[in-house]
Amino acid sequence: MTSKVDEALGYEQARDELIDVVRRLEAGGTTLEESLALWERGEELAKVCRRWLEGARARLDAALAEEEEADGEEADG
Repeated sequence: MTSKVDEALGYEQARDELIDVVRRLEAGGTTLEESLALWERGEELAKVCRRWLEGARARLDAALAEEEEADGEEADG
């Protein structure tokens, strides 16, 4: 479950923190418990990024649909 703090993160903030989490996991040297906590945090950050990207895609799709509709009305008129 994503926390309210995570929901307030911007895409770039979540992405940058996710990059840091991945680097720390790849570097190793953490305990199993620390690694699991990092992995869980990474999953949450990935969800935040995915939601931002899905929202951006929806906005683009809506804008393109409006443009196509406007073009269709101009051709009819």
